[in-house]
Amino acid sequence: MSLQLGFDNSGFLFGRKDAAVTKVLLALDVTSAVVDEAIEQQAELIISHHPLIFHPLKSVTDEKLLKLARHQIGVISMHTNLDIAQGGVNDVLMAALGAEVTGSLDEDGCGRVGILTKAMPMEAFLPFCKSVLETAGLRYYDSGRTVFKLAVMGGSGGDSLETAHRLGCDTYLTADLKYHQFLEAQELGINLIDGDHFCTENLIIPVLARRLRAAFPEMEFILSQRHHQVVRFV
Repeated sequence: MSLQLGFDNSGFLFGRKDAAVTKVLLALDVTSAVVDEAIEQQAELIISHHPLIFHPLKSVTDEKLLKLARHQIGVISMHTNLDIAQGGVNDVLMAALGAEVTGSLDEDGCGRVGILTKAMPMEAFLPFCKSVLETAGLRYYDSGRTVFKLAVMGGSGGDSLETAHRLGCDTYLTADLKYHQFLEAQELGINLIDGDHFCTENLIIPVLARRLRAAFPEMEFILSQRHHQVVRFV
């Protein structure tokens, strides 16, 4: 919790602190489908990356929240603290890409900078990246540079493009990029890849499940089978 950024709302967000837990469902987001899945799986707790409650509530009428209350299912969310933490979202993303981390991308500790074990041309790195992320597609700008010094930020990280360039990176992988950021990449001469918000972050979920199973062997931790990448490509 001490790592979360000021705008964030991570932590134990819903439920009773004294409730017994034997089964936990892990998912990147607490969607309606995930809530229904937790009910069907008889899970007493959902652990998510994105917070169930982000802004202060003025009323509780949302069916998703009411279902959680009726079925006495708690929710713990780990958001920017899991982005920043050692071994968190961005370290897992870098490891999946076969890169050695050399430092953080920004002053808050979000994002990572590192180097690939072997340089790759973009035409080879793109299908490799697509496979690692298990994404339906990539949006990208190819500057013509070989991929070797890489910056990543799982989720929305377009605002750190200039920082990645300033740190000498030839390639930046993040998500939720806007048109002007692709234009900026062209001007800076840096490869830019939008790997999808879900896909650049969901890699942490199975890793988190493995760690929790090792720490709490008496409990059952299951991965959501219903929450997938929402974006599709024609």
